[in-house]
Amino acid sequence: MSLTAPAGNAASPETLSPEALARATGEAMYSTDRASQWLGMELQEVRPGYARMTMRVRDEFLNGHAICHGGLMFTLADSTFAFACNSYNINTVAAGCSIEFLKPVSGGDTLTAEAQEQLLSGRHGIYDIRVTNSAGEVVAMFRGKSAQIKGSVI
Repeated sequence: MSLTAPAGNAASPETLSPEALARATGEAMYSTDRASQWLGMELQEVRPGYARMTMRVRDEFLNGHAICHGGLMFTLADSTFAFACNSYNINTVAAGCSIEFLKPVSGGDTLTAEAQEQLLSGRHGIYDIRVTNSAGEVVAMFRGKSAQIKGSVI
């Protein structure tokens, strides 16, 4: 899915539908997210409270056991969390998170992380991120707590 807005779309954030605002926010964030880009993460979809990203497991992502380093799986989940919790165009950061690694991942596999908002109350939110391999098997579960701060993304 391309998140690029149509050429000539000069709508202000206040006039966009929630879905269009989420896409525009995701596109703006991704354009400056050098870490996610460098790791080869691709932003597939963003909507209010939801994001999906993919990342191919390159050889340099493998640890001493020849499986994907947990820190890189964490980074994919964390980036996906960031896109989901910023989808309302309010600057939002992680206040805490945890991950459970459930299954090893081989080099060459493609991981998909899907973040889903579980609760948004005041300035705080809870998001669950499911990371799956190419076979659709859950390889990790990540839970993040978000905190809104001053400012907007776009």
